[in-house]
Amino acid sequence: MSQENSRTSADDGGKDRSASQERLVYVMPQDAIQRIAENQLTLVDLWRILWRRKGFIILITTLFAIASVAYALTATEWYRAEVLLTPADKRTAPSLTDALGGLANLAGITTSTTDTVEALAVLRSKEFSGDFIEANNLMPLIFDADAKIGISAEPPDLRDAVRFFEDNVRTVSEDRRSGIVTLSVEWKDPDLAAAWANEMVQRLNDQMRDEALKEAQRNIAYLEGELGQTSVHTLQQSIGRLLEGELQKLMLARGNDEFAFKIVDPAQAPKMRSRPRRSLVAVVGTLFGGALAVIIVLIQNAVTTSRRRAPGDSAA
Repeated sequence: MSQENSRTSADDGGKDRSASQERLVYVMPQDAIQRIAENQLTLVDLWRILWRRKGFIILITTLFAIASVAYALTATEWYRAEVLLTPADKRTAPSLTDALGGLANLAGITTSTTDTVEALAVLRSKEFSGDFIEANNLMPLIFDADAKIGISAEPPDLRDAVRFFEDNVRTVSEDRRSGIVTLSVEWKDPDLAAAWANEMVQRLNDQMRDEALKEAQRNIAYLEGELGQTSVHTLQQSIGRLLEGELQKLMLARGNDEFAFKIVDPAQAPKMRSRPRRSLVAVVGTLFGGALAVIIVLIQNAVTTSRRRAPGDSAA
């Protein structure tokens, strides 16, 4: 019995091993295999196809090269003027103001000073751009520069001019490590680009200074009224210190032309254009033309090959 059981287990083990060693084989028709082999292109075949149509490829590449060079030479030249700015040093007593901030809040007084974040927000705002465009009567120039505004279904207005100005003319960037702010203005006239950049900084400083003056005057008037109404000595001292801080801010705003930003490097009329980059346009145009010609040749070869094999396939 033990020998029969061992034979049975050995037979079962052999069957299991033979079953595990079986492989699944897919059988494809001979014509399908031949069709796959015929459709595969080697590098040699690809080179032969391109060499056979080299005249067409050279023609298309040359046409694109000429067109790109002509565009680079005739395109409107734009110039970029830049102003480097740094936050203005406000020589007040911030520690005293911060220490009395709770009392000021209870009195309904805003003690926050004009900082870089607020000045940058104003500089990037659509309202500031719109005021600058209207003050300098730039709408005709902008509508002239942007053909899309002229062909718009709706009549162009200030919103269209502001959108073009922010997208194509004015750029504001900030280096968070150094705190330096760069105001860039791009325009077709280098002198105008430099003049606009410098004027925008001046308008920003004037606007921020005027707002600071108005705020300080309101706070002074309020503090003087509260000082005359209270008889508590400690409260009078606190209000007096707040009043002194507001007077300092008032004098600082009146005597400082560079209130929000100090100009490190004013804008000058650039000599070199910022765009178009003629060499880059020529190279990209030529490469695009060559790639397009190669794609056209390969598509034509694939279409021609399929048409030649179509009658044989239908007959089969």
